[in-house]
Amino acid sequence: MNVRNNFLSVAILAAVLGLPAQAQGLRLPPDAAAAAAANEPATADFIVAVVNSEPITNTEIQREVQRILQQLAVQQRPLPDRQRLSSEVLERLINQKIQLQLAREIGIRVEESAIDQSEQAIAAQNQLDLATLRRRVEADGLSASQFRAQLRDQIMLQRLRERELTPRVRVSELDIDAYLQEQQSAQNVSQMNINLAHILIAVPENATADQVQSLQAQARKAQERARAGEDFALLVRELSEPSAQSKGGQLGLRSADRYPALFVEATRDLPQGAVSDVVRSPAGFHVLKVVEKASAGLPAMAVTQSHARHILLLPSAQQSEAQARARLLELKGQLQSGRADFAALAREYSQDGSAAQGGDLGWANPGMFVPEFEDVMNRLAPGEVSEPLLSRFGMHLIQLLDRRQVSLSQAEQREAVRALLREKKFDETLRTWMQEQRGRAYVELRETPL
Repeated sequence: MNVRNNFLSVAILAAVLGLPAQAQGLRLPPDAAAAAAANEPATADFIVAVVNSEPITNTEIQREVQRILQQLAVQQRPLPDRQRLSSEVLERLINQKIQLQLAREIGIRVEESAIDQSEQAIAAQNQLDLATLRRRVEADGLSASQFRAQLRDQIMLQRLRERELTPRVRVSELDIDAYLQEQQSAQNVSQMNINLAHILIAVPENATADQVQSLQAQARKAQERARAGEDFALLVRELSEPSAQSKGGQLGLRSADRYPALFVEATRDLPQGAVSDVVRSPAGFHVLKVVEKASAGLPAMAVTQSHARHILLLPSAQQSEAQARARLLELKGQLQSGRADFAALAREYSQDGSAAQGGDLGWANPGMFVPEFEDVMNRLAPGEVSEPLLSRFGMHLIQLLDRRQVSLSQAEQREAVRALLREKKFDETLRTWMQEQRGRAYVELRETPL
């Protein structure tokens, strides 16, 4: 068993839930979305299009349209024109049928175990058990069998595209050289991507001069401790305003123009890992740390690695999820009281290949673990033990041992650029390939969807 991330992409799983491209994500809508479906008037069914003798009906289209509208309503996004959306859904269904027909013709198959794993992944991403997931899916207008059929189709489409397109996508050393030269010659501050972490010492609106002076002194003390090498995430938890404590105070990798100008100015000349002077904003005093800095067109040249260990229990007929969670809570209590050692407990109880190493997962780059595991790990301070966590692999207890900033070697940087270019070329190749498949298929448009 391995928590490394080797599963379906978010976009593929989002497509299963019927999300439009601009609203893709794994989060399911709340049960309230079912109420909107109940108020939707029934529509007549008829054949809208035929794809190589296989029909697409008005009901199929309107079911997808309604699901998209529900998702947008839940997210409080503007609703598109329904007729235009129906046309877009029809085009997507035509392309999907063409590709599924091709997949079946060349013998691509999907095992039930792959569908089971996909279903478990979606449940884990939404922090649900399978029974609750299925109730949500039914509330969203799909039976369990229809949901699994859509999962099967999406896995088949992914396998088809990987088989057909991967041989077409090639990135040469000359491609990498040209891209690096282009990005480096165009580099300036406005084109930089930066990730800043900050400690916020909030200043109340009616603060007196003495209060402001005291709070500024707190910020300067935090700055001194950060520059002295104390763990920044720990300082955030100890000193920062609670609303600014998530993700160790990190604001996320984004272009410089999406940061406040005073943050950019304060960190403009700082190298990665450096801590700024105290900055005053309307919210209060900030201490900023440069976590990452890179050209907007280049992948990160350094990463924050995490060193963690875990205990994994596998829910089964003999051990339910609730029992696994209770056992891990008991083990966490032993750790907190000092009655046990994490590595010893991992060797005794963990049902994972890392058990022999005391649950040690080694140093890991971002993205190496599945998202539900990594999200929890990223919120831990060194030495801290998580609450029991359900992932697609089972129930975990995680301890973060340490974090470190690591610069990528030149070879690793080039491989990162190669992956970036491969992804870009894959998207371009996919569009061309889809046009080719559409041109070869027989498509008869019969009626306008209602």
